Amino acid sequence: MSDSATAPRNVAFLGLGTMGFPMAGHLAGAGHGVTVYNRTAAKAEAWVAAHGGRSAPTVEEAVAGADTVFLCVGGDDDVREVTAKALGALAPGAVIADHSTVSAAVSREMDALAAARQVSFLDAPVSGGQAGAEKGILTVMVGGDAEAFARAQPLMAAFGRSVVHMGPSGAGQLTKMVNQICIAGLVQALAEGLSFAQRAGLDGHKVVDVISKGAAQSWQMENRGHTMLDGKFDFGFAVDWMRKDLGIVLDEARRNGATLPVTAVVDQFYADVQAMGGNRLDTSSLMKRLTAKG
Repeated sequence: MSDSATAPRNVAFLGLGTMGFPMAGHLAGAGHGVTVYNRTAAKAEAWVAAHGGRSAPTVEEAVAGADTVFLCVGGDDDVREVTAKALGALAPGAVIADHSTVSAAVSREMDALAAARQVSFLDAPVSGGQAGAEKGILTVMVGGDAEAFARAQPLMAAFGRSVVHMGPSGAGQLTKMVNQICIAGLVQALAEGLSFAQRAGLDGHKVVDVISKGAAQSWQMENRGHTMLDGKFDFGFAVDWMRKDLGIVLDEARRNGATLPVTAVVDQFYADVQAMGGNRLDTSSLMKRLTAKG
């Protein structure tokens, strides 16, 4: 998905987790000079062995000389910590693109902090999961300065099939919240439908094959329907991470007055999955909660 017309650039990628590792790999594959940093140095060394480039032992050393810095870390505090360190070593005119899923408030806070150092900060969360990251077909929803987006977009095209500027700082994170609201409701509805099919004595796999050709079709049904029926829940995006994201969503809803009854209930259903020991299962494990109820 890289843009062959994009001249090679020096970039840094900070955070080599499930998503960051392949995303940084696509940047290297597109011909860019990539320096990586990860809190666990062994992960950075493994990335260099797989993709070339180089690793650095600190954030400051990783970003030195980079015109664009990508983040893919955990929560708000992680973004604050890493961004503060990066800003101490970046030259004016650089761009930081944060692919973490965090609050819109912290994105705006980092945007203001970066602007004071003449650096641009883009909130650029992604959707598409581990498979999307590995295939380089993520959806990237971006908030921040339009000119900075124009400079960063060709780089993001290395791992994004759709890279869209959504508006000012925070707009990317708010769009990701909408994404998570929709996923939560869809997965719960799919789990309920498949559980109903099983209890009704139907062949669940045939049901998925039939209704996926009609109005009930969704990405979740196409990609998770059969695996949910087979009790397979190891497809990357963990329940712990989804609960973190839904917590961000519900906090924002309390601020803006949005009413999210379904999202609030599904958040508690994911808490049930956690209580069953399913913290690291993927989000389709809502099915497991229903089948466990016998």
